[in-house]
Amino acid sequence: MAESDSSDSDLLWYLEKLSRKECHSLRNLLGQECMEIGLPPIPRLELSEEKPDLAHQLTTSYEAQHLWNLMYNIFHKIPRKDLCETINARRNRNKEAHKILIKKKLQGERCLRNRIHDTFCQDMILELVGKFDFVFRHVSLEASKALNVFLIGQQASGKTMVLRGALYEWVNGNIWADVFSYVIHLPSHDLNQMTSGSLVELISKDWPEGQAPVADILSEPQKILFVLEDLDDVDLTFRISRQALCTDSRQQLSTPVLVASLLTRKLAPGCRFLITSRPQGQAVTWDLMKKTDTLMTLSFSREKRQKYFTLFFRDGQRAEAAFQLVQKNELFLHLCQAPILCWVTCVALRRQMDQGADLKRSCQTLTDIYTHFLADTLTSQAAEGRPRVPLQSLCSLALEGLLHNTLHFTEEDLRSVGFSQADISTLQTLEILWPSSHLKGHYRFIHTKIQEFCAAVGFMLPLAERGIPSAWGRWKGKRELSDDLSAVIASMLGLLNKKRRHTFETALGCRLRTDSVSQYLLTEMRSFGDNVKAIGHHTPLFHGLFENQEEEYVKRILDSFLEAAVYVRDHRDLMVSSYCLGRCRRLQKLKLTVQNIFENKSNEQPTPRLTYFSVDTRFEDLFKAIVHNRNLTCLCLSCMPISLKVFSLLHQVFTNPTCSIQHLSLMKCDLEASAYKQLASLLISSKNLKKLTLSKNALSRDGMKIFCDALFHPNCVLESLVLLFCSLTLRSLSLIAKSLVLTETLKHLDVSVNNIRDNGVLVLMMALVFPTCSVRELEISGCFFTAKGCEYMVYVLQNNPNLQSLELGSNNIGDAGMELLCGAMRHPNCNLENIGLEECMLTGACCAALASVLSSSKTLKKINLLGNKLGDEGIVHLLEGLAHPDCVLRTVGLDIKDLNAETMTLFTTVTQKTSHLHVTDQSWAKKEGREVSCNLGDVSLSRSVLRLPDLPWHFPSSDSRGNQPPL
Repeated sequence: MAESDSSDSDLLWYLEKLSRKECHSLRNLLGQECMEIGLPPIPRLELSEEKPDLAHQLTTSYEAQHLWNLMYNIFHKIPRKDLCETINARRNRNKEAHKILIKKKLQGERCLRNRIHDTFCQDMILELVGKFDFVFRHVSLEASKALNVFLIGQQASGKTMVLRGALYEWVNGNIWADVFSYVIHLPSHDLNQMTSGSLVELISKDWPEGQAPVADILSEPQKILFVLEDLDDVDLTFRISRQALCTDSRQQLSTPVLVASLLTRKLAPGCRFLITSRPQGQAVTWDLMKKTDTLMTLSFSREKRQKYFTLFFRDGQRAEAAFQLVQKNELFLHLCQAPILCWVTCVALRRQMDQGADLKRSCQTLTDIYTHFLADTLTSQAAEGRPRVPLQSLCSLALEGLLHNTLHFTEEDLRSVGFSQADISTLQTLEILWPSSHLKGHYRFIHTKIQEFCAAVGFMLPLAERGIPSAWGRWKGKRELSDDLSAVIASMLGLLNKKRRHTFETALGCRLRTDSVSQYLLTEMRSFGDNVKAIGHHTPLFHGLFENQEEEYVKRILDSFLEAAVYVRDHRDLMVSSYCLGRCRRLQKLKLTVQNIFENKSNEQPTPRLTYFSVDTRFEDLFKAIVHNRNLTCLCLSCMPISLKVFSLLHQVFTNPTCSIQHLSLMKCDLEASAYKQLASLLISSKNLKKLTLSKNALSRDGMKIFCDALFHPNCVLESLVLLFCSLTLRSLSLIAKSLVLTETLKHLDVSVNNIRDNGVLVLMMALVFPTCSVRELEISGCFFTAKGCEYMVYVLQNNPNLQSLELGSNNIGDAGMELLCGAMRHPNCNLENIGLEECMLTGACCAALASVLSSSKTLKKINLLGNKLGDEGIVHLLEGLAHPDCVLRTVGLDIKDLNAETMTLFTTVTQKTSHLHVTDQSWAKKEGREVSCNLGDVSLSRSVLRLPDLPWHFPSSDSRGNQPPL
C-alpha cells in the first residue's frame, strides 16, 4: 500500500503512545466502533495483547482509510485528543501537499498560446469555473450521493483549458473551499494504457514514487473529485455486471471493472465526478448519465464569436465585415465553433483584406480558408528575413500521421521528416504545432483539420518516403484510430479547383500534381454513384464536390448518380446537398433524411427523436434542385418531421409540370393529424404520384377517413400504398378496405407488421371479393393471423382472377392453414404468380399438398418457404412437384443446409434437370419500405470504403507540366 514514511502514518507509533489501560479500552471499543461504521469486527478474544502484533492485525484486516477513521473515533473516546489532533494535522498537511503537486503540474503546462486567446479565453474560463463552483456547492441530497457533471464540447472548444482553470482556482482557494479536499485527474491516455490496477494505485500515480497518503485521501470520499478527461477517447466498456464490481480499494482489478466500480460508487462511495467528452461520445454519456446528474455544453455562441473577431481585428469595420461573411456561410460558421479555428479563419480573412481582395469572391470554401491560413503563417517568417519552414516536411508529418493513426508526434518524428530544432521552435511560434496537453515531450497540430489539410496537400506533392518512429510501439487512443478520410478528400477536391490551386501554388512557391489525383478521385467518386450501400449516404462526398466547384468536373462525377442518399444534420449539409443535387442530371431516386436531436434543457437524460426544424430558404433551395430534375422518379424523406411548410414545398414540387416523381416515401416521419389532409390533397393534385410509402408512422384513425376518401377520388392515380408497421386498427383497416372497392388504380397494398389478426384479414378479403377491386398484390406478413385467416382467403383466391401476389410470411398459418391455401391455389380461377410463406410454422405434413400445387398450377412462378422446418421427407415431396413436367415455377426459397446426403443428392439431380428453376436458401432481398434507420451516425469516406490514392512517393518526381516542385 502506498503510504507516507513519516512516523505519524504508522499505527504502531500511535499504539506505543497509549497506556496499558488505554490499550485495554481500545480493544473493548473496537467491536462497537466497527459495527457503527459497517466494518466486520474482530472477535475480542482474537485481538493480540502485544502492540506490534495488534498493529499488524488491524492493518491487514482493514483498508487504510477505514482503519484510520476507526482509530480516530476510538482515540476521541478514550480520550486521547492529542492523537486526534496529530491525525488532523497529518491530514491537513497531506491536503496542502496535494495542492502543491497540482500547482507544479499546472505551471509546467501551457494552456494559452497567444495574446488573443489569453484575453478571450480567460473570460470564458472564469465564467465556466464559476458555474462549476455553483453546481458542486448546491447539490440536492439525492444527487450528492453520486453526482456526475458532464462537460461536452467539440475538439479545441476549450474543455482542457476550463479544467486547468478550475484546478488553478481551486488550489488558490477561490472555489470549492470545504467542498473538495482532493482532485484526482484521470486522463483517457492513462486509463487506456492500464490493463489492471487498484484504486490505491490509481490515486498514487501522480505522487512522488507512487507514495500517496491513500488513507487520508479516502477517509472522506465525499470530498474527492475525480476528473475523467476525454470520455469519448476511453477505450473501455462500461457495461460491467454488478457481480464483478468491487468495494476494496486494494484489490487488483481489470481497468474496465476498476473504472466501473468507481463510477457506480462501489469504490469511494459519495465521491463526485467531473467528466469531459466530445459530442462523438454521447452514447456512452447517456449510458452513464442519471437524472440527478448535470450536463453542461461548451459552445461558442454568436456573441462570443463576435467578441473574438473584435479582439482579433481591433478595427470595427474589418471585424464586422469578417464576422458577417462567416455568419452568412454555413461552412465557415460551423468551422468557427472553436476559438482556435476562429483564429485560423481570422488569420485567413485578414490576409485577404491586407491584399485588398473581395472577401466574398476570394473566400467561399474551407479550402480557401486553409490555403490563406497556411500561406500567411508559412510566409510570415520569410517576410521577416528568416528561413521558411519547409512545406514538404510539414505535409510529410501530417500525411504520415494520417496513414499511421498518429496525432501526437515526438521530436524524433519531427526530425525524421526533415525539421531542424529551429523549425520546431518556429512551428510553435507560428501556432501550427502545439505541445501536447496529454503526452509530455510530444507535439500536435493546433487542430486535426489543419493536419488533414496538410495531409491532402501531401498527397499532391512529390514527397520522399519518410517514416515517423512513434507510428509504431505507442498506444493509440480512439481518436487517433479514426479512419475518416472525408475532410482529406474534400481538401484534395478543393485543391483541384484551378483558381484555388493557383492561389496555393503562388503563395507557397510549389507545384501540385493534379492529373493522377484528379483521375483517381474521378474514378472513386463515380463508383459511389451506382453503389450507395458502400458509403451509406452521399453527404460526405457532396461536401467534397462543393469544395471543388469546377462545374464540368463535378458534373462528370454526378452524371453517374442514378440514386442518391442524403443525410442532413444541419444547414451545412443542406447547402452542399442543394449544390450537388442541382447538378445530378440523371438522378432517378433520392433518399433524404433530416435528423435533429432534442436539446436537453433539464437534467433529465435526453433521448434522440424528431423535432420540427426551421424550413427556410436553404431547405427550399434543396427542393428547387429536385423540381428541375426531370429524371427523378423516387423521393424518400425518411426520419424527418413533415410540417405544413414541408407539405407546401411538396405541393410545389408535385404540381410542377417538370416533376416526374412517381414514388414518395415518408417513412418514420412522426406524421401528425394535420398531415392526412395534406396527404389527401397531394394525392388528388399530383398527376404522376404512383406509389406512396408511409411505413413506420403511427397512423391516427381520426385522419384516415380524409386520406382514404382521396384514394378513390377520380384524380388520384396512386397504384401502390405501403403502410408497413403503422399501428393500424380494425377501423382504419375498414376505411382502407372501402377504398380498395372503389378505387380503379390501386394495384398494390402492403399492410405488413400490423396487429390486424384474423378479423383484419376478414375485412381485407371482404373487399377483395368485389369485382371492382383492382388489387393485384397484397402483403400481410407479420400480422398475427392464423389458419382461421386462411379460411377467409380461400374464396378470394378462387374467385378473384386479379390477385397475382400474396405475401403471408411470419404468421402462424401452420399446416392446417397451408392445406386450405393449397386447395384454393389448385382452383382453375386462381391466377396467383407469387406466394410468400417464410416463417409460417409449416412442417413436412403440408408438403404433399404443396407439391400438388406445383405440378398443377399454370401461373405460380415464385414461392418462398424459407424459415420452415419441412424436414427431409417434406423436401422430397416438394422435389417431386418441382420435377413434374407441368411445373412452371421459376424461383423457390428453401432451407437446404440440414438435408441428409440422400435428399441432397436428389435435390442436386432435380435442380440440374430443371435449368429454368432458381433455388435460393437466402432471404429475399429487402423491399422498399422494409428497412429505414434514423441513426446513421457519422458516415464517412473511410478507408474501409475508399481506396487510398497512390502515395506521393510513388508518383513521378515532376508534375504534369514537367516542372520540378521546389523544396
